Amino acid sequence: MVDHEEEQDRLLPIANVGRIMKQGLPQRAKVSKEAKQRMQECATEFLSFVTAEASDKCHKENRKTVNGDDICWAMSALGFDNYAEATTRYLNKYREAERHRLAANQSNININTSSSSQLEIREGDQLPNYLSGTQPPNLEFRILETGDNSFAKPS
Repeated sequence: MVDHEEEQDRLLPIANVGRIMKQGLPQRAKVSKEAKQRMQECATEFLSFVTAEASDKCHKENRKTVNGDDICWAMSALGFDNYAEATTRYLNKYREAERHRLAANQSNININTSSSSQLEIREGDQLPNYLSGTQPPNLEFRILETGDNSFAKPS
């Protein structure tokens, strides 16, 4: 039997689930704790189901990293075509926005490298997010070992 703490580590954060649930409701509406918990379990199960399918595809293709296209493919392969189409559109818009953001950062930054290969950043220079620490880290999905259905905490 899985203890309560391990079960909670496996599930999506309940505060985030509740926040998403409330977005579709009138401002004064309340969502019960039990409703949040059930939605948390269902959403976690759905994401695990889709991710496992994408992971299997990557494993068959001898790849170790699951990407957004793999997730969209898995949704479609599992019969969630409407979700796959919407997610693919979102993924394409996200990638386009990232290209524009990177191009804007490259045209706005004045970083020179000296002969000692150190970065020289002048006052007033706009740092790209990956240098300033304001961009969240890139997320990477790893394939679970064959037959391992556990969700291990990253170490």
